[in-house]
Amino acid sequence: MPDRRESDPEMTERQTSRVLLVDDTEQNRYVLSRILARAGLEVEQCTTGKEALERVRSCPDLVILDVKLPDLSGYEVCRRIKADPVTRSVPVLQISASFVSNESKVQALEGGADGYLTHPIDATVLVATVKSLLRLKQAELISRQSAQQWQSTVDALPEYLVLLDTENKVVRCNRAFVELSGKTFSDVIGHDGVAILAHVLGSADFLTHTETSRYVAEQQHGQHWFLVTADAVMTGEQRFGSIVVLTNITERKLAEETLRHTEKLAATGRLAQTIAHEINNPLEALTNLIYLSLHTDDQGQVQDFLKQATRELDRVAKITKQILSFHRETKIAVELDFQDMVQSVLALYVVQMETKHIAVDFKKGPAFCIHGFPGELRQVFANLIGNAIDASPDHGSLCLRIRKGTSHGVPGVVFTIHDEGPGIPKELRNRVLEPFFTTKELKGTGLGLWLANSLVIKHRGSLRFRSRRASGGRGTCFRVFLPIGAPANFKSKAEKEKPQKEKPTQELIKEA
Repeated sequence: MPDRRESDPEMTERQTSRVLLVDDTEQNRYVLSRILARAGLEVEQCTTGKEALERVRSCPDLVILDVKLPDLSGYEVCRRIKADPVTRSVPVLQISASFVSNESKVQALEGGADGYLTHPIDATVLVATVKSLLRLKQAELISRQSAQQWQSTVDALPEYLVLLDTENKVVRCNRAFVELSGKTFSDVIGHDGVAILAHVLGSADFLTHTETSRYVAEQQHGQHWFLVTADAVMTGEQRFGSIVVLTNITERKLAEETLRHTEKLAATGRLAQTIAHEINNPLEALTNLIYLSLHTDDQGQVQDFLKQATRELDRVAKITKQILSFHRETKIAVELDFQDMVQSVLALYVVQMETKHIAVDFKKGPAFCIHGFPGELRQVFANLIGNAIDASPDHGSLCLRIRKGTSHGVPGVVFTIHDEGPGIPKELRNRVLEPFFTTKELKGTGLGLWLANSLVIKHRGSLRFRSRRASGGRGTCFRVFLPIGAPANFKSKAEKEKPQKEKPTQELIKEA
């Protein structure tokens, strides 16, 4: 049975250490027990190897074992003690008056003994050796308790944790990680951590980053999303391995996707008034043209009225296409004309800008093509343009620019939009990109900029802003960077279908 003191370190400190003395010579037992008793130790005695194997299962703190016993040799008794999982942690000090050669000492130590003394044994040497072995056992006990506490702690965590050595072999892990891997502890501990993590995540390439820096990223495998955090385990400047923590964020991702869809529906609702106004004008003109065509006998005028009616219908079709583009989803990134996409979004805000008499300064540069998901990117620009219009005063102006740029050495396209609004207070700037944060009270959902930032990050870009509230130059400028390079799931131009490419809407921009 396990020693109760292993589970209670305070009991270990309070109680006297217990020594089992195994020797068939009564004189030796008497002398040694007196020496040990004077040193403050509790001594139990027995005379045979079989009795020693029975008594040792009570887990004394130390066994002093004579090599020459009447039934079993001390070597064999020691071997059996160390082979038994219950008693293997009990230190064994072998003693002998007959086997005093170096070969005997080597045989004892290789058989599992923790120490070896020969008669005549000096009292001070005996006590010093015993106390040294007891300190060693106490250190091992503390180490074992620490390991048990560590295991209990990490087993209670919902995250999946794994500790790797310098060769990426699994040193430790918690129960959650074992269950996630679909293996057993014995199939995980000591095995290739790269292969196990690749099985769980689909790839373990991130381990190459832990040698120089911390790695934090979201990674998808199948239907599951994980937040992966990997750090090097360092002692000074020497690396001893890596610790990897996986957090299942699948539910959060699903919730974010729901919020994105909700915000897209809300954005569509906010544009409904614009669309109704834009479609109503050509419909009224169309009704008048049809009426005039029915009440004239001049065939030339009828033809002219019909041509005008056709142009109005084309205008309705273009407007309808813009609103439908906000819900057009593609599973594969496609090639997009950056400027044309911005123009198409800007056209949807004609009514709001006319109502507030906002002038638009939009200078086009050279053509830029990027790869992405058109519906998502339109949502980004719609949120930024809509916010800029809301922030702008009457008779204000918006400045939009598109140019080439780089971010951390990656070439891309930079879109900036600057308004002349009151600016964002300093105390609120750190919260602007948080979900559900809004300064529009009941008019806003607080998801617009958060959604825009999430979608830009998805396209491997960045969203930044700066704002001023000084009387000499107020306003806010948002900057979007998107890389030019095609993502891994980009569909080649030859494979794309023609309807996927967007047509310019310059006519609607001119009307603005």
